[in-house]
Amino acid sequence: MIFHVLTIFPEFFEGPFAHGVVKRAKDAGILDIRIHNLRDWTFDRHKSVDDRPFGGGEGMVMKPEPLFLAVESIWPERTPRQKAILLSAQGRMFDQAMANGLSREAELLLICGRYEGVDERVAEHLADGEISIGNYVLSGGELAAAVVIDAVARLLPGVLGNEASAAFDSFQESGHGEGLLDCPHWTRPADFRGWKAPEVLLNGNHEEIRKFRKRLALEKTARLRPDLVRRP
Repeated sequence: MIFHVLTIFPEFFEGPFAHGVVKRAKDAGILDIRIHNLRDWTFDRHKSVDDRPFGGGEGMVMKPEPLFLAVESIWPERTPRQKAILLSAQGRMFDQAMANGLSREAELLLICGRYEGVDERVAEHLADGEISIGNYVLSGGELAAAVVIDAVARLLPGVLGNEASAAFDSFQESGHGEGLLDCPHWTRPADFRGWKAPEVLLNGNHEEIRKFRKRLALEKTARLRPDLVRRP
């Protein structure tokens, strides 16, 4: 899978993808992350990508022309499986279901917004979708792009050492079957400062373990994220 990132701070991404499963997947050729400097598609001596908003107001707005030119240059002949995503505070909330859907695309191009926002014509006529990673405002879309790439990349075949582990992640429909939080986990030592791991996890009965984990996942979800518990 190919990820493109369109940003005015390409150096930002020297760190986020240099570690962990994403780096290993890059090194193995499972995914390709291409960072593009938006200023390469500007023509004035200041390489301006923003201007004052029509109608007045605070801040600056990213201009449409560099963004359109960049995407059209990266994808001269765009296909239905090449999706451009605008990262902004006004977008749909990014979640596990969305990550699953995006993981089935051939290429994703993430547009990192900045300043007061992006000219609305980008959302209306260039991007296939608009995504927010939470109900808060970031200084720019770079952090959000890193989050989206990490969440999507780990769903690709071969990225995780144990591919079945992604099925049991929090919010996944396929693991515990309810879109619940992941169940609690314990490891060695079985007795740490008098706090003992549950005996059921030590007895080797896989059916009992499965039922125990499902029950604890439901209890934890009801306690910490009751909005995720489906009610009749």
